[in-house]
Amino acid sequence: MTTALDDLPLDQVRTLLAVVDEGTFDAAAAALHVTPSAVSQRVKALEQRTGRVLLLRTKPVRPTPSGAVLVRLARQVAWLARDAHAELGLSGAGEPVRVSVAVNADSLATWFLAALTRVPRDPPLCFELRREDETHTAALLREGLVMAAVTSSPDAVPGCSVRPLGRMRYLPVAAPEFAARYLGGPLREALGAAPVVTFDRRDDLQDGLVRRLGGAAASAARHYVPTSEGFVEAVAAGLGWGVVPEPQAAPLLRAGRLTEPAPGTTVDVPLYWQQWKLDSPALAAVAEAVAAGAARSLRQ
Repeated sequence: MTTALDDLPLDQVRTLLAVVDEGTFDAAAAALHVTPSAVSQRVKALEQRTGRVLLLRTKPVRPTPSGAVLVRLARQVAWLARDAHAELGLSGAGEPVRVSVAVNADSLATWFLAALTRVPRDPPLCFELRREDETHTAALLREGLVMAAVTSSPDAVPGCSVRPLGRMRYLPVAAPEFAARYLGGPLREALGAAPVVTFDRRDDLQDGLVRRLGGAAASAARHYVPTSEGFVEAVAAGLGWGVVPEPQAAPLLRAGRLTEPAPGTTVDVPLYWQQWKLDSPALAAVAEAVAAGAARSLRQ
């Protein structure tokens, strides 16, 4: 069965979005002020129209890959409708426009918030930031959960544009006492054996550096510290060595709280801005402010 997007009833698409956002059919019915039976019928009708299963009936409900496409469509339609209301001066035009962005913790802790302060205040915006690893932020775009993302992927998510921002530089560092105790031998063996601080179980920066130096992986003695600021403090406190963003490492290096066991060794992570392909002045203003902030703060 082939169905054009203009054949999809918007009430059914919006109902699908409500089910995904609310997590259950009953909660979606309450949010839409209709019966659960009406919600179920609309979703089933949309699945029959597209010839695809759109929802996994789990708790909470989750969209299938096909469902995620329509969820993203519903969010884009809602966004365009808000823009149109604002331009026409209709009721609610004075309400802030909500912009949802996925961003990695290190960008959030170093340069991203300063970039957002340069977004024009007219029209008024509210930001909903979702913290996620830069290797996984694109997945939130793909699922329609955010409208823009700072990501390490140069491959555009379907329906999105992509532009390079620059490179976030990281430095392998340790507290001086820790380095004297654990990192005195050949670097490959020393880093591979010494206790290490990692952000979470998806953080591959430390292991990647050890592999680059010819080792297998970083030590099994790991401390997981899932905040950017806490990560830096854990390294400075001597819990382990770690790979720290240059803007956070630099003042601690100058103060003598951190040292570089391998001066000149760096890890560069390219970052990109991906966003929905929408003719939206608000989203365009955010994109320009982010690009300008990245140009000031990241390696180009």
